[in-house]
This record gives sequence, C-alpha cells and structure tokens, in this order.
Amino acid sequence: MASEKIDLKTVKHVAALARIKMSDSEMQEYQTQLNAILGYVDKLQELDTTDVPPMAHIGASATPMREDRRREGLGEKVLNNAPQREERFFRVPQVIE
Repeated sequence: MASEKIDLKTVKHVAALARIKMSDSEMQEYQTQLNAILGYVDKLQELDTTDVPPMAHIGASATPMREDRRREGLGEKVLNNAPQREERFFRVPQVIE
C-alpha cells in the first residue's frame, strides 16, 4: 500500500461517532481493512471509462417487464369472505374521528 489514508485516530473518531466500542486490535484491523478498500477504489479510479456509457443496473433490466394487460379482479370472491361489506366495498371500523 503506497500510503495510508485512514489513520488510527480517524478510526477511533468514527467509532466514537457511531458509538461502537472496539479494542485497539479491532481498530487496527479496521484501519487496515478500510485502507485496503480505499486502495482498491484508487485502483478503479485509474481505469479509463470515457467510452463506457452510464448505467443504473449491472444487468440488462433490473426488473423483468411483463405485458400490462387488464385482468378480471377478485371481486365477489374476496367480498364474500369479508366480515362486513357495504355494496361492493369492505366495511371497516372507523379509525379517524
């Protein structure tokens, strides 16, 4: 690693802000891990991405799309099981005065 961006003082400060209690050995371990992560990010920053189009998802589509078509609702099937109903609506106790 060329240089450490996160020193032990910063790890202690962040742990105090997050109210995380850690031993000195845990703080040193987190310091090493955080610096490794930042080193990897620095390595990624070296990549030339000028010809790479921006994208919102790693796949072609995050959610598979289906045809939007009208279907018959549950209607009477559901209303027949309702404890109370009024015409074609569920009747529920009043919750707001």
